[in-house]
Amino acid sequence: MKQIHWFPGHMKKAQIEVQDKIKLVDVIVELLDARIPLSSRNQVLYKLTKDKTRLVVLTKKDLADSKITETWINYFKSQGFAAVFADLNNPNDVKNIVRHVEELGSIKNAKYAAKGMKPQPVRAMIVGIPNVGKSTLINKISGRKAASVENKPGHTKAQQWIKVSEKFELLDTPGILQPNYNDSKNAINLALVGSMNENILPNDQLATIAFLYLLQNYKKQLTDRFNYLDFDACVEENFKLIARKRGYLTKGGEDIEKAYKVFLNEVKNGVLGPISFERVEQNA
Repeated sequence: MKQIHWFPGHMKKAQIEVQDKIKLVDVIVELLDARIPLSSRNQVLYKLTKDKTRLVVLTKKDLADSKITETWINYFKSQGFAAVFADLNNPNDVKNIVRHVEELGSIKNAKYAAKGMKPQPVRAMIVGIPNVGKSTLINKISGRKAASVENKPGHTKAQQWIKVSEKFELLDTPGILQPNYNDSKNAINLALVGSMNENILPNDQLATIAFLYLLQNYKKQLTDRFNYLDFDACVEENFKLIARKRGYLTKGGEDIEKAYKVFLNEVKNGVLGPISFERVEQNA
């Protein structure tokens, strides 16, 4: 597969703004999709913020394989980062994130106190690729619609400081993908979880990759959802089976393109159950 380029103008502008704001920030809150922790890390932003205190948050834990997510948490901790996993719709998980940020930011205030200065609000910058949960997290922490949310990559376009409390301020940033992806595997993973528009890759190719991955790693979930599949047949024939069973038909026969699209949406939205596309032992 050729190199994938995906870098709209607002992303380049946001990257420059992030670089300008780093000096104002005490803690970086890096949101990664628990299903693809490494593919969902923007390496450009990571390098820009690598010298800052960091909390790694693996979001969408309900959509990821919990056993594999636990190994990723241990991996990031072994790299010297504070790390937690979270379902951002779970109030307890959100409170846990806030607690970790306040603990990390307390180091700065300890230095202020030693100099006889008043404590200052912890300033945290939230970074992450599109559709990983940044706006949702801000809304949950602030208890109001501080940042608009839409289930669409690239929705947040501008930075904004949000005062959570007298002790805590957040800087939201737009989701920023890397300018390009030399490793096509990363682009595929991003498309599978909805952080890169699927139409960047052909649906038949993407669906085939997902199908074969599930067959190898999550066969039970695949067969529970589609108990009529014939694993001795080729992948295309199985998608024709799905099309026939679900009534996706055209005058020429099965609407296999619709079968591909629906299958990819079900994978992305967790209809087949928790699935992780990256494992520590294979990627880290």
